[in-house]
Amino acid sequence: MRIIIIGAVAAGTSAAAKARRNDENAEIVVYEKDSFISYSGCGMPYYIGGEVESAEELTPRDPAFFKSKYDVDIRTLHEVISIHPDAKSVQVKSLTTGKVFSDVYDKLVIATGATAIVPPIKGTNSERVFTLRNINDMNRIKAYINTAVPKTASIIGTGFIGLEVCENLKRLGIDVTLIEKLPQITPGLDIDMSVYVQEHIEKNGVAVYTDTSVTEITDNTVILADGKEIQADMILMSTGVRPSTGLAKTAGIELGIAGAIRVNEKMQTNVPDIYACGDCIEHFHVVTGMPVYRPLGSTANKTGRIAGDCVTDGNLSFRGILGTGIFKSFDMTVAQTGLSEREAKELGYDAAVCHNIKLNKPEYMGGKEMVIKGIADKSDGRLLGVQIVGEAGVDKRLDVFVTAITFKAKVEDLFHLDLAYAPPFSTTKDPVMYTGMILDNAIHKGRPLMIAQELDELMGSGEKYNLIDARVVAQYEKNHVDTAQSIPHEKLRKAADSLDKDVVAITYCNKGTTGNAAQNILIGKGFKRVFNLSGGQKQYGITHKEPTL
Repeated sequence: MRIIIIGAVAAGTSAAAKARRNDENAEIVVYEKDSFISYSGCGMPYYIGGEVESAEELTPRDPAFFKSKYDVDIRTLHEVISIHPDAKSVQVKSLTTGKVFSDVYDKLVIATGATAIVPPIKGTNSERVFTLRNINDMNRIKAYINTAVPKTASIIGTGFIGLEVCENLKRLGIDVTLIEKLPQITPGLDIDMSVYVQEHIEKNGVAVYTDTSVTEITDNTVILADGKEIQADMILMSTGVRPSTGLAKTAGIELGIAGAIRVNEKMQTNVPDIYACGDCIEHFHVVTGMPVYRPLGSTANKTGRIAGDCVTDGNLSFRGILGTGIFKSFDMTVAQTGLSEREAKELGYDAAVCHNIKLNKPEYMGGKEMVIKGIADKSDGRLLGVQIVGEAGVDKRLDVFVTAITFKAKVEDLFHLDLAYAPPFSTTKDPVMYTGMILDNAIHKGRPLMIAQELDELMGSGEKYNLIDARVVAQYEKNHVDTAQSIPHEKLRKAADSLDKDVVAITYCNKGTTGNAAQNILIGKGFKRVFNLSGGQKQYGITHKEPTL
């Protein structure tokens, strides 16, 4: 059997390695139009910033490695220019000689990846404008920094790569400006979590412009839609990627969401004996079962392995994704998995939301605060998604939530997880467990939460309400939510007798715990509708923070 693979980065090389493990007799040929293969794209920002010292660390394998270890022929600087399913052949062009030739296959794997999106902005053809998608892009950026020694940079777009590069340019002493056309940075997060990231980035000296777009790039300047000019000796376009599917489309292969190749759980396309994997394919979501396009290196490796297994009659099947992502911005970790609140509501879920603010381990062991946003389905308590920001312990908690959501856990299940505990690692009840407890209380135990947006809507509705600040008086006097009355927790039992039990009551404290205790008091005294403000004063305050610019 002859297997041809188009593309030799994460998915293509994973497919080749797995196919060889399954079938020692197969002929396996990989065509790659670039000169670099099997590289760590996720490490590129850290080479630019100097944390990774050598580019070779990101490109540890070359064609000779795959030939010697797997007996796989990887032919770089060879571009497949057409696929002919009826003849089961491909046309290939050597980019060094210009020669075009035909090759035949029994099974074909398309792993053509994705390309960076460059919006139609005047001036993007400047030598100072870059994208970061492959090793050649990385080397161009590094060479420009070394030779031109830029003092200022603008990054257009605020996804993972843009924010990782932002940190690394700052490490080099370059002043950075972030520009985002949406009303918030980190578009994958809900806005009530992205505000933490923006505040943190601004504290590290980065200027952030949201809800605006770039209209033109001139010499050393980026011009915004409102006419504002921003100094920029270099510009990075970090505005997303699109799947590279021109070959597939021309060959009659069906495309799906975002123009990505539609495959089944075996990575098979609609054309017999043609498979696809990596950043060029659509996926399906574990929670909803619906198609999504979320290109990530981890998923590319996984789908490549599945494709390599299935072309050699293996039994692996793709089980979907949660859109799990994590990145570091200065000393803050930002992570997410599953549905956001925005997505859940758009899909018709009656979503319960909580903001759980806890230390990753006891304060006496140097614990650092993290904010966990949990999203669950009110109808059955199923956990739908989680977002976390914090300095330490975020990745550990996120992976627990990923596992729980994958296996359809409900919020009440989280408390019963037998998680590892010792003071150097966690609190006695882990933040994961607390998240489950808060959502379980809200959904099943009659302790509903009210998020900041809902409180604002109530305050503007004209309906009567009692907003109770249950903290000590000194904390109330330092800052409090407008219209709140100060009734410290220890005085609430007595003061409650003078409050109208039929009016909506909202309690809050700094982060939520004492607010919940105050909520319990009012419920116990017969108040009809009592809410605890999710995340307390801290969460409400940051969502109402005035922008720096």
